[in-house]
This record gives sequence, C-alpha cells and structure tokens, in this order.
Amino acid sequence: MQFALLGWPEDGPTLRLDYRRFSYAGKFVMSTTGKAVVRDPGSGSGTVEGGTGAADADGTNSGSAGADAEEPAVVDPAVFEEDVLAAAAFNEDRTDPGVLWIRYIDVADTRRGERLGTRLALFVRERAKERGYRRLRIAVNNPFSYEALYKAGFGYTGRQTGLAELVLEYPAERDRPTYQCGLDVFRERDLDPAEHDFLDRKEGMDAPPVLDAPMDGDVDGVDVGGERDSDADSDSDRESGEA
Repeated sequence: MQFALLGWPEDGPTLRLDYRRFSYAGKFVMSTTGKAVVRDPGSGSGTVEGGTGAADADGTNSGSAGADAEEPAVVDPAVFEEDVLAAAAFNEDRTDPGVLWIRYIDVADTRRGERLGTRLALFVRERAKERGYRRLRIAVNNPFSYEALYKAGFGYTGRQTGLAELVLEYPAERDRPTYQCGLDVFRERDLDPAEHDFLDRKEGMDAPPVLDAPMDGDVDGVDVGGERDSDADSDSDRESGEA
C-alpha cells in the first residue's frame, strides 16, 4: 500500500471514485479541496485529474453523492480509479489560515476495519504540519470514527457542529476525562447495537495510543488486528469556520 498527497486545494486535484465502493464518492470530484489517498499500486489506473474536472464552476458536485445516490444511467468502470483504497479531502479554514479541516475520509467498503482511515488521517496530519499549518480539525458523527481519529492523535474539543457532529482537533488535550466526555455524547444518542457495545467496552478507559504516521510512498503493512477499527466515514460537509 502506498500513501500519496495528490495536491492542495489550490492545485485542484479530483478523484473519480466508484460510488458503489465509496460512500462519499461524489465529494471527491470537486476541485475545491486537497486530496490524499492510500493506493494499491498493483491495481487500477491511478490517474488524477487537475483543474475543475467534474465539478461545476461554482464548486458544487453535479455527479454521484455516494452510496445513497441513484445509479447513473450509464456507468463506465474505466473512469473509476480502482487502485484507491481510501481517500481524504481537506481545505483551509476560511477565517484562520493556520487551520486545516479534513472534510472527508472515505474507505472502500471492502477494506474497512484495516485502520486505513486512521493512517490516512495521520499522513494528512504530517503533510499539513510540514506545510506550516498549526492546527487540524475534523468533525465525526459516530463513535467508531471518533476512536479512529483519537488513534491519529486528535482530541475532542467539547464542541459540536450544527449537524451534531463532534469536533476533534490536533494538537489537543487527550486525557481520560476529555476522551470520555466525547464518548458520553454518543452514549446519549440512539445508536445501533454494535456502537452501544463499543461504548460499553470503552467505559472508564484511557484514550487509545497514537499510531505511527506513514510517509509518502510508505508501503508498511497496516495493522488489521484487534477489534473493529473506526474506518467508518468521517464526513463534514460544512464550510470552514462554522464550528
């Protein structure tokens, strides 16, 4: 597996992900966000488009919006980048140029639970630090994504978005009370049995340790052991600065 930065927002990178494999495929054809990916170099074309690509002039996506979208009348599999296993989209905060928001982390449906989302968040975090960003933020809507971002070094801010997503940031306080505070928010919600079981097992525990960050072209093996890892999609389609 290889980790790669495809470009920053001003570079206009776009990705054509298979909407049947990625929940938020439609968000990655927009050229208004930077992109990073995890690739399997042994499959697919691996091409990346620049410029406005498939996005409309106003930056909105006119194509598929993910797994819930209606199937297009004609689907040409050749347009999809089959070597991509996970993708991240990010852009700068509108009011604070020192803050980078990770807007989406999407993992192929057949590769979830392999910590690809966590390691991709780590990869973006390190590239952002090298570029001079002093803080990263992401909003999550389920406890599995919350745990995944904690393993990437993020911590709960105590804030929520207008969509009831929990805002995490790096660097941040990662002590047990802060970690459990975010989990308590999810404990008060109507969740599925797997999420409730996960929250019960995390009761009173410390925040998980941070994984090692991969580098460009890193082909280190991904740890797939242990409990279900939170590669569930972390989506925040809010504009920067609203949180």
